[in-house]
Order: sequence, then C-alpha cells, then structure tokens
Amino acid sequence: MTESAAEIIARTASRSSAILRTVTNEQRIKALESIHEALIANKTKILEANKIDMDDARAEGSGISAPIIKRLDLQSSKDKFETMCEGVMEVARLPDPIGRITFKSQLDDGLVLERVTCPIGVLLVIFEARPEVIANITALAIKSANAVILKGGKESLHTFSAISKIVQETLSNTEIPSGAVQLIESRQDVASLLDQDQYIDLVIPRGSNELVRAIKSSTKIPVLGHADGKCAAYVAADADLEMAARVVVDSKTNYVAACNAIETLLIQRSGIDTVFPKVAAALLEAGVSLRVTPEVKEALSKAGGFPVDDSEKILDATEQDFDTEFLQFTIAVAAVNDERDAAIHINTHSSKHTDVIITSDADAAERFMASVDSSGVYWNASTRFADGFRYGFGTEVGISTSKIHARGPVGLEGLTCYQYKLRGHGQVAGDYVGSGGRQAFKHERIL
Repeated sequence: MTESAAEIIARTASRSSAILRTVTNEQRIKALESIHEALIANKTKILEANKIDMDDARAEGSGISAPIIKRLDLQSSKDKFETMCEGVMEVARLPDPIGRITFKSQLDDGLVLERVTCPIGVLLVIFEARPEVIANITALAIKSANAVILKGGKESLHTFSAISKIVQETLSNTEIPSGAVQLIESRQDVASLLDQDQYIDLVIPRGSNELVRAIKSSTKIPVLGHADGKCAAYVAADADLEMAARVVVDSKTNYVAACNAIETLLIQRSGIDTVFPKVAAALLEAGVSLRVTPEVKEALSKAGGFPVDDSEKILDATEQDFDTEFLQFTIAVAAVNDERDAAIHINTHSSKHTDVIITSDADAAERFMASVDSSGVYWNASTRFADGFRYGFGTEVGISTSKIHARGPVGLEGLTCYQYKLRGHGQVAGDYVGSGGRQAFKHERIL
C-alpha cells in the first residue's frame, strides 16, 4: 500500500465518519440486521473459505503456531459461527450509545451546557487470525457511529475476503455511507496507515503480543489493547474443594488459546496439603501439565499418587514461567502466604488482564479485589467470563489493560467519547466575572 493510497483510505473514512454521525439509530440497527441475515445465508461459503485458511495454516512449514490456528478456526466449535452472528444482533439490540446527556448545567439564564456522548471518529483495527473480528468490529463500529478500517492477517485471508465481500455488498444497500466500513485485504505493511494520525483517531490491534507491541511503537495515534493475557488464579485454604477445582480447570482449559485463560495458579501455603491436591488432580485429568516450585512439588510428593517424576506432566518451574503466556495446556504453580502476597505476586508478574480469588472469606476476597491492579478481578468465578459477549456488551473490539479511556472488555461505551454543547442567546464571555465583566454565573446543575 502506498502512502497516497493509505491517505485516500483514511481521508475517505474521516469524511464518512462525519456523515455517519447523522445516521439514525434505527437506520444503524437495520444495517446490522441486514448483515446478520447475510452472514447466516452465506454460512457455507464462509466456512469453505475458512477451511482453506485452516488447511494452509496446518500445512508443514507454515510457521503458524497452534494457538493462532485455534483462533483462526470457525468450524470445530459447534457454536462459534452462530455466536459470531448472534453477536451482531446483540449489538443491534443494545441502547443507542450516541447522544446521551451525561451532564447538564445552567450557567446562567438562557445559557445551558450539556455533555453529550459522541463517536470517537475513525478506528483502525488490525488483527491476526480470528476472522469473526470482522463481524464483531463492524457491528460495534456501525452501532457507535464510528467509521472503521479493518486490516486482517494473512493467515485468515480467505475467510476475511469472504466475510468482507458479504459485508460490503450488504452495506451498499443500507443508509451507512460508503467508506464508513473499509476492509483492507492487502498483505503489505500497515505502516502507511499508522502514519495517518490526521484522519485516524484510534488504533485497535487484535493478535499476538508481538503485533500489539510493534503497533504501539510505530504510531502517534492512540492505541487501545493489551499485549499479553497473563491471568492468575489464587486459591485460599478455605476454598470449597469442588468449586476450586471447577473454577481453576475452566479458567485454564475452556479455551487455552484465549487471552483470559489463566497461566498462573497460586495456592495459599496453609492449604497446600489440603486444597491443592484436589485442584492439581483436576488439572492433570484435564490434560494440563504443571510447572511447579520445589515447595509445591514436595506437597504433591507427600500427597501421593501424583506423577512427580513425569517430566511431561509435572516440571520444575523457572522464574520466567511466571511471566509467560503459555496459550496451551501448561500452568505455572507457586505457593503464597495469603491474599496480600497473592496480590503482590500478581501485580508483579501479570499483564493486568483478569485475575481471580477462590475463597469462602468475603473480607479476604474484597481485600484481594481491591489490591489487584487488573482490568478484571473476580471472586469465585472463572476468568473466562472476561469477554464482551458474556458481559452483555454484545461483543467487543478487544480487551484493554490501559487505565485511560476504556478498560477491560471494550464494547460500545468504549467506542464513544463526549463533547460539550452550549446553547445560548447571544451571551459573550466579556460580560461575566473572570473575563472583564460583572455578571456572575449561576452554575445550576440540572443533570
């Protein structure tokens, strides 16, 4: 892609954004309903394209890792395609996020100030694998009245092309302005788009930590996202055994390639001989290999019945293991004194994504959740709930671990900002105190 081509794309998106702001919520909903119907009608075509991408990814010498292949797959999970389509309708049914008044004040008689939600403007979304991102982001962008430029990865080229063609054809028969949703299939470097800070307001990378870090270091445009998903579970000595095993196993194995799967398990020392054997047995039965500290290994040896000498099932942990996003059936395990030590460990090693405490002590749970500096902190619930669809956002553009603007699963609200609207009757600042005049402000809060 040349610089001039990238500028044309970005400028087109910017101009379309101004028009999209005036499209009604009803018109946006109708467009999303049309996209949903078109995706369902073309399921066979999309899955056939996905099969080509999957075959290419699995071919010898492709260089594509197992976690990426799993993310690319739209077929093996019986409900992944349906969930993608339903996500479009979930977004369509959500309340209009645009035009909400969040603050209103009468500065003086006939001079009323409002703070009103509005679109961010133009989004650039760059993603690897995960072809469902096209439908997810398109739905969120249209509903929030943002223009979007979507750039897919080479590993999902055929799926991306199939879905993008369906989306473009569908939108051409709606009120959504052409250029509001642009899908870029080029495999070339995206550096030229990342230079378009005059037109693009926010970059959202979806993919590996290498991709996210590369983008963050290559643009002046604000970037929303997370580089890693190093989540942790802390199991207290008073945890219910069945609950602890169930929550930990689900957090780890429900979808090991997901950014909200746990990579670290912390056990309270006083429960290392009582609670931990039950959790360890459940993990091993689920096919998870354990990377354990000497203290943890000794506890397993003492408990008996564990393959402590099996280098494939139970391995010695290194310090690096607690800073690793495995994205596979492997978990690092250590012991800590209490929830405070667990929080310190997590804040030191985690990526500030999502972490959980499993305990029957409400006070300990609240201390843990107050201490852990992550975008999501849970009590007795799987980290796999960290998802826009499960939160009721319809879907998400991604999960943000930053502390500015949006945090956690980013749905419609995260794609809006606000502007101040002032309505008057010819008043001028020079008449008021602070600008040379004598008139005092009333500042009467209305909302």
